[in-house]
Amino acid sequence: MAPPLHDEIRKGLLAAGGGVLLTAAFPKIGLAAASAIALVPLLWAIREAGPGEAFRRAMVFGIAHFVSLLYWLIPTMVRYGGLAPPLAVGILFLFAAVLSLLFVAPVAAGLAVAVRRPVHLLWALPLFWAGFEYLRSFLFTGFPWALLGTAPIGWLPFIQIADLAGPYGITAVLAAANAAVFLLLLSAAGRRWQGSRVSRPAAVACALAAAGLAVSVWGYGLLRIAEIDRRTAEAPRLRVAVLQGNIAQSLKWDPAFQAATIDTYVRLSRVAEQRSSELIVWPESAAPFYFLAEIPPTRRLLEGIADSRAHFLIGAPAYELRAGGTADYFNSAFLLSPAEARVLGRYDKAHLVPYGEYVPFKEYLPFLGKMVEHVGDFTPGPEGRTLAMAGCTLGIQICYEIIFPALSRALVKNGAELLITITNDAWYGKSAGPYQHFALAVLRAVETRRALARAANTGISAFIDPVGRVQEATPLEVEAVAVRELPLLTEKTVYAAAGDLAPAAALGISLVLSLLGLRRRRRERKKGLPPPAGSVI
Repeated sequence: MAPPLHDEIRKGLLAAGGGVLLTAAFPKIGLAAASAIALVPLLWAIREAGPGEAFRRAMVFGIAHFVSLLYWLIPTMVRYGGLAPPLAVGILFLFAAVLSLLFVAPVAAGLAVAVRRPVHLLWALPLFWAGFEYLRSFLFTGFPWALLGTAPIGWLPFIQIADLAGPYGITAVLAAANAAVFLLLLSAAGRRWQGSRVSRPAAVACALAAAGLAVSVWGYGLLRIAEIDRRTAEAPRLRVAVLQGNIAQSLKWDPAFQAATIDTYVRLSRVAEQRSSELIVWPESAAPFYFLAEIPPTRRLLEGIADSRAHFLIGAPAYELRAGGTADYFNSAFLLSPAEARVLGRYDKAHLVPYGEYVPFKEYLPFLGKMVEHVGDFTPGPEGRTLAMAGCTLGIQICYEIIFPALSRALVKNGAELLITITNDAWYGKSAGPYQHFALAVLRAVETRRALARAANTGISAFIDPVGRVQEATPLEVEAVAVRELPLLTEKTVYAAAGDLAPAAALGISLVLSLLGLRRRRRERKKGLPPPAGSVI
């Protein structure tokens, strides 16, 4: 028997409110404490639901969350993709629905069938949520944007467990906190989960267990911060400058402004060199032409940095001709030597942006195209390629790549002593997009215990130390030069070595539990046993 319409609407609104509350945990709002309670409304909405109802309500939760989180994609699609506003809104809702369908809804349905005793949510919710976040990191090219574990980046001791299990470890602890709060409310209200009540002593015990876990994590963080700070103080250092030219996206690829763009970055480079920089980093595509292939702008750039005593890392597109007259295009970063500006190495972006730098599934969806100014699809480079510079090894990530923990790990496994990310977030103005993107870099530093330098065309440019402290972050949409000495560390963290074994195991266990729960429900149906109160058969 289906629930009354008003009850379905009420619980749908409750779930939607939870989705919006989860968004509030991320920038720009940045109410990190919301990450410890935002899943509670969803749990309440599905507490007596069958798998079908839980799936639908979680879809509502997910759509509300992803639409409110990624709203800034709409003006980007309208302004730079040439889409009509209604179509852009529709695409965002479709994207949010797909994310919810694949990641949020299965979690809720799985919990509804797999968890009968409410106290089991204390371990089941972390298991399911972390497992399906891991799935989101790679399924259909992956989109690990704003995972639950990335919300509390300002809680420095709390996020240090990222060196053990990446963002998924932090997610698990936060999910346990959500489960504990839910159980306390369930007990206080005298309500049921899947037909079973939870006693007050049991709810309090679960809350104490979750609190003990959080305290342990905090204590581990304090110890690791002290240890990494000691190693950082003893490490060799490299003086790095990051440049922020603040070139408007509407002008960036206009040939009439090409010379002015080059001159802006040359001028900022001279400022950086006056501050004794050993490495000067230009943002993604700061050189808006095919470097080395287009001779006049290349000559202008090289003449501008001639006789420099610093190395340069310059973002620029590149191409390589193939037999038959076709070409492979790359989103690249060139490492140049001092003085003669000889190319020491090139990093090609390995994980490309779908519908931004290439069109996935275009043989099935020929009406979809890219939204960036470029001749054709980019070609991905090899993952984990590092660049050697004056006795140290650099790990480069371009823009979107920084959201993927596996790419940072691959760089560190290949010897990277310093992480550098170059990006262009001019597409998103002063919306939440650049802030959300920047926040992800903090965890990459903690996971790998590497200092990280970030050069962004319009910001945020910054330095992040190996425990996640943000240093010298620039404001958006201003010219800026930031210079800092960064430590070069070689320690391999547990997460860098073991990778995603823990979240992969969580995903596997979650799927098995869900299948076992469905099997149990079928057996009960055959035997004519009544379902849990409130569920639908």
